[in-house]
Amino acid sequence: MDIVMIGSGNVAAVLGRKFVAAGHRIVQILSRNSTEASALAYEWDTESANYMSLINPSADVYLLAVSDKGLGEVAAQLNLPGKVVAHTAGAVAASVLADVTEHYGVLYPLQSLRKENLRLPEIPFYVDGHTAYAKAVLHQLASSVSSLPVTEATDAQRLPLHVAAVFVNNFVNHLYVLAQDYCIKNGIDFAQLTPLIRETAERISQLPPKQAQTGPAIRHDADTLRQHLQLLEAHPHLRHIYLLLTESIQQEG
Repeated sequence: MDIVMIGSGNVAAVLGRKFVAAGHRIVQILSRNSTEASALAYEWDTESANYMSLINPSADVYLLAVSDKGLGEVAAQLNLPGKVVAHTAGAVAASVLADVTEHYGVLYPLQSLRKENLRLPEIPFYVDGHTAYAKAVLHQLASSVSSLPVTEATDAQRLPLHVAAVFVNNFVNHLYVLAQDYCIKNGIDFAQLTPLIRETAERISQLPPKQAQTGPAIRHDADTLRQHLQLLEAHPHLRHIYLLLTESIQQEG
């Protein structure tokens, strides 16, 4: 397929690389960030542009990989009747593209994507289309770049999935950030925790997370909890989070 990528950030870069690797052609990159767009255009041997008025009208699919808050603004500048136009957001309704084309939809990659990571990750895709044609084209495109099943998901189905993704990815990574900062302040090498992180991630692929839970909170180990909380007196923000998560684990347990 011939594809126009609108956006030049993490999602645009990783999806674009996967499309190219699968034999699709990126015919144009549109982005307000001319430096990033030019770099990707050079990588994929294609053209870039900074204004929607310069959009290539001959592509098969137009993919908006821009921020959630920017989707409405970008969509308002597009008029592509007869073309398949989709965005990649998990928490934005497909109908934000309703005035662009009748063949609008969503191609949502449920994965954490970073453009500086040149290893292309496996991505589960969730697709939706306002017309059967849009749905079929997006399903075909997603299937061409992923060995995982492509799932159809409406706006109402994608939104709670996006919430769950924030918990397992964004919130967990923030805990890593807090733990690393704590390690630095206490002269600990954060890399010492890497085997533990890997083991926990691997374990939940074999067990339900509730069964995989370990630690002093699930054991109701009052002595250890007390010692930890005393140590965290010097870190009130961490102590608050520690108490909150301990209570949550004990309630679930």
